[in-house]
Order: sequence, then structure tokens, then C-alpha cells
Amino acid sequence: MHMADALLSPTVGAAMWAVSAGGVALGSARLRRERDDRLAPLMGVLGGFLFAAQMINFSIPGTGSSGHLTGGILLAILLGPSAAFLTVASVLMIQAFFFADGGLLALGCNIFNLGMIPALLVYPLCYRRLVGPAPGRRREAAVTMFSALIAMQLGALCVVLETAVSGISALPLDKFLLLMQPIHLAIGLVEGAVTLAVVSFLRKARPELLTRGNRPSAVSGRVVLASVLVGAVLVAGGLSRFASEKPDGLEWSVAKVAGQASLSEHRAGVGGFLAALQKKTARFPEYQAVPAAVPGSASASASSAPQAGAVAGKGSAVAGIVGTVVSVLLVAGSAFLLRRSNRGAVAPEA
Repeated sequence: MHMADALLSPTVGAAMWAVSAGGVALGSARLRRERDDRLAPLMGVLGGFLFAAQMINFSIPGTGSSGHLTGGILLAILLGPSAAFLTVASVLMIQAFFFADGGLLALGCNIFNLGMIPALLVYPLCYRRLVGPAPGRRREAAVTMFSALIAMQLGALCVVLETAVSGISALPLDKFLLLMQPIHLAIGLVEGAVTLAVVSFLRKARPELLTRGNRPSAVSGRVVLASVLVGAVLVAGGLSRFASEKPDGLEWSVAKVAGQASLSEHRAGVGGFLAALQKKTARFPEYQAVPAAVPGSASASASSAPQAGAVAGKGSAVAGIVGTVVSVLLVAGSAFLLRRSNRGAVAPEA
């Protein structure tokens, strides 16, 4: 569901950049107040796992489409809303700048649709209120599935609205909406099932991860982090080779209505500048192990093509492993610096 720049006007793109930047500022301020130093490495390895998991597109039977996990609800359950949002936002920035997955003009929209909606809206207002402090199996299953579906449906709806308000693609709003919502309902069912499976497993194996303020001990924590990191590397370096090559839900929906409208490309102004910038920064465009500087290395830049979410099915193992490692280091490093800056700020008062 990563949007491409071809769907957005500079005005809408800039406005959503501002909204998402405000969310990042709010999340950062809240993260600084966290007292658990073990949260930073956990954010890092979960960020790496999210990057790896999003490389795997799964087919939606009978549609010719595919989808991938967004992970916002899952990370919010494990990390809390602010840490989860910052982790998702960091992964999306890495995908946009280094892998040309989603446009740079559309980055604010993608952070809002895939990060802010599930972590800062659906999790606190829906999941946490409905699941309760000691949920039974059926209640937890129902709330998890419902939250995942709501987050996916709201994200898909925002994609349609952001495209319609931009007014540059001329995609028929009614047909675009009628394609986006059902296909993302199917993707949301898979997202909910995977989220529920992970949460149920952790509730039995590592219940401390699901209890706010009660992190694993130092020894068990290292085991958890190492296990998640190894799993992420294996997924990115191995399982991603078996990802579906079918277009994702957004690409599929756009393709279904593209015959009635052509998508304009940003060739000048802000759009052109950001497209040129992404071309320089994308070292593994479309997750292929080909430097972006080589002419023709990317079949179509995500910033200018209607294909948003440029995973072409079988990404390079090298690109996947590099992206996973970069995600771990960037997310954990950023969280650590935020925590350290907070300790420095309060030190004189101690």
C-alpha cells in the first residue's frame, strides 16, 4: 500500500509530510519519557523484522493481486504506540530513500497511512479499549482481527482520499474506492491472522513482552533479540525470494482503472526534485542488487510510476539483508539517541 508520487499533488504531499512530521515529533517526545533502556534494541530488531516481512508479498487467490504485512498493530502491541509508530516510520523512510519503495513526495502519506493510523489511532482507540487487561482467547482473537481490519481499511480509504484531493490522476473515485476497499479487506484478514498468531505465541512463550513496563531480563532479552534478528535475516535473505510477483493491492487497483485515466508524472518543481533525489539515494531500487547509478537499473521508479510499493516479487537476498541490517541500526540508534538526550536534559536536576 506504499503510494507513488504519481498519485499526489505537491500540496497534498507537503501537507501530509507536515502531519507525519508532527506525529514523529510527538512520538519522539513520548519515547524520551520511557524509562526502559531495553526498548531501543527491541525497536531495532522489530524494525529489521518488519522490513524483512514487507519484502514478502503473498497472493490473494482469485484476484491476480498480492499484499504484504504492514505490522503497525503488531508492533504497537509489542512496543506501545509511540515506539511502534517511530519504528514503522523509520522503516518506511529506509524503503523510500534506499529502495525506491514508495515516492519521496508520498512519504508523508505512507507514514500516516501505514504508521500513524494503526499505531496512534487504531491501537489506543480500538485495540487497547476493547481487549481489556486480561483478555480471553476468543476476545483477544476477535479484537486483534477487528483492529487489523480497521487499520487496513482506514489506510486504504486514506490512499483513495489523498489521491482524489490531489486531483492529478483523474482516477474515477467511485471505482477506485470499490476496488481498494475489498482487496485490502482480504489483505487485512491475513494481517490480522499473522498478528494474532504472533501475539498468541508470545503470550505463551514470552508473556513479559506483552506486559507494558515488564521487559525480559538481561539474559532472556538477549536471546529474544538474537532470535528475532536471525529470523529477520533469514526471511529477508531467503524467504523473500519466494514472494509473489503479482501487483499489490494498490497497484492492482490502479491498473484496473488506469484505462480510464492516465497518471501524470512529476517532471518539474518539487516533484521533479524529489524524483531526482530518490534516483541518487536508491542504492537497491526495487530491492534488486543493482546500484541506482547504473542507467536502467530500475524498471520503473516508484516516485514516477503508478506501481507503488515496488517489490517486484523476487527481491535480491543482498538487498534484503542490507535493508534489514540498516533498519536495525537506524531504528535502534535513533531510539538510543532519543533516550540519551533525555537523560542529558534531566541530569542537572538530579
